[in-house]
Amino acid sequence: MAQNDILTWQSIHAEILRRISTRVWAPGAQLPKDVELAAEFGCSRSTINRAMRELADAGLLDRRRKAGTRVALHPIRKATLEIPIVRRDVEARGGIYRHQLLGREVTIAPLLITSKLGLETGAEMLHLPALHFSDGAPYMVEDRWVNPAAIPAILEVEFTTTSANEWLVQNAPLTTGDISFSATNATAQQAGMLQATEGDALFAIERSTWVDDVAVTNVRMTYAHGFKMHTQL
Repeated sequence: MAQNDILTWQSIHAEILRRISTRVWAPGAQLPKDVELAAEFGCSRSTINRAMRELADAGLLDRRRKAGTRVALHPIRKATLEIPIVRRDVEARGGIYRHQLLGREVTIAPLLITSKLGLETGAEMLHLPALHFSDGAPYMVEDRWVNPAAIPAILEVEFTTTSANEWLVQNAPLTTGDISFSATNATAQQAGMLQATEGDALFAIERSTWVDDVAVTNVRMTYAHGFKMHTQL
């Protein structure tokens, strides 16, 4: 395909799919780095990233942080999860949404956070704890750490009308992530914020995201008692 014909992520997607289908890149083959493909096609790395993500979500590529991208040995259909915007989730359930920022500080991140994100010990991050509401009742407490080196523009955002969750979904690219789901017992602090009783069983999600090898954010979201998660395969 001529370079000038590749202008969108969809056309990049089609060309990479052609190379996989015709065994230009055989199963298990290591693909060039995103920056190399961007140079070859004359497009941005974000365009390459979008096309690659779609193919990885379809099970055709295996993308691993620091290990690069390979053609899947055994292509499978994968169940995928989108990063939800909490406001939309609340509104989809029929609730009236609002959020409250509980703090905003650039400080040395805890060792537990830096180790999960692969950052150096003592790295400074932006801490953005927040509380989300549905119809005036606590819906979810969010404990978020953001790497300002990955998204310098976030330091200028006040998050008075838009939550960090929504702003990051709309403004921060990502190429890979890690997510875990767990049951947890409410601490005294969580019980106070979520109108629960200390020790109540709560549902929690922890998520870390990266763009290439650069850590973007780690967030732990603990939902009010009785929350149910629904998704589709």
